[in-house]
Amino acid sequence: MARSRRLDPRARLLVHRPWTPRERRVVWSGLVGRLAIAVEPLLGFVFFALFTWGIVWRAHRVPSDASLIVVAPVFALGAFAFLGYLVAVLVAPIVAYAQTYKPIYIVDGYVRYRSPDEDSDPGECGYVAALFEDKSVACEWRALGKAAYPTRTVAAMVEFSVFAGIHAIDGRPTGLLPVGDLPPLTIGIAPRR
Repeated sequence: MARSRRLDPRARLLVHRPWTPRERRVVWSGLVGRLAIAVEPLLGFVFFALFTWGIVWRAHRVPSDASLIVVAPVFALGAFAFLGYLVAVLVAPIVAYAQTYKPIYIVDGYVRYRSPDEDSDPGECGYVAALFEDKSVACEWRALGKAAYPTRTVAAMVEFSVFAGIHAIDGRPTGLLPVGDLPPLTIGIAPRR
């Protein structure tokens, strides 16, 4: 599931629970894996920033090398590119981990699946929503997949978080968080089904 829609204000009155240490550990493991990947852009940023600083320093200290200053912006641009890469790699897992401090809501209502509509992006197979018992939407998420969801509504006890989606339906995990031990740094988790 991806890109949640806004939470209905009434959902804040629902029974909720905090994330369990195991659930939070799964998200932390993903963050640590991304931190391992982020070493490359971090080193690139440090290298290019130091190189830029060294060129500027040398150009100001050694009069015969003053013309070197024209090369510094090229390396500064490289430093900013690596900084952008670093931020791009780390933003999503940091936001995901921060969301583990928000509640997981529990509603005795319905789960609604519906087909993609004109607002759907390519690769989306429809929408999944947690509904109140009066069948109004508590929260809805876009879903990714190959086959379009058929439109249907099922009565269920639903556990969901606004950012992540539906964690469990009638007490059974939906697969949103992997069950069992994760490999170190979560390397190899993507091909799992």
